[in-house]
Amino acid sequence: MAPDMTTLIAAAQAQMDRQVEELAEQEAQALRAVVAKQATGNGSISHTFKLDRKFRLVYVRCHFSSGLGTAAMKISVSSASGSAYNTLLQTITGVGVGTDVNQRMDALTEPSPWTFQQGDSVKVEWTNPGTTSWGLEVGLALAS
Repeated sequence: MAPDMTTLIAAAQAQMDRQVEELAEQEAQALRAVVAKQATGNGSISHTFKLDRKFRLVYVRCHFSSGLGTAAMKISVSSASGSAYNTLLQTITGVGVGTDVNQRMDALTEPSPWTFQQGDSVKVEWTNPGTTSWGLEVGLALAS
């Protein structure tokens, strides 16, 4: 009877090991997946983006069409810890019609310098200098 129990335990352990490997691979795939969040309009930009858990900012893209003028785009964190921790992270100057934003963050390294905690939001702001239309896309990925 003892060898049967040993065989059963070994088979159960092997199955558990396979499941642990599968879960680890699924988690690794989730960390590599980039979620595109989008917004569009023709007024000023003031949008926040987040995921439901710790995340990384991978890119910010914005295309501007029609209208004239440029302005600075600001990327900041709206911290879950409160307004005392809200921080301007980057300012991209002189963007608008003819000067789109295509900002790729160094988010492929771990830990990424663009990592945010659960409850934090990335805020993108741009004051429209006229009647410019825009399409904004922000790429977010889960962080470990």
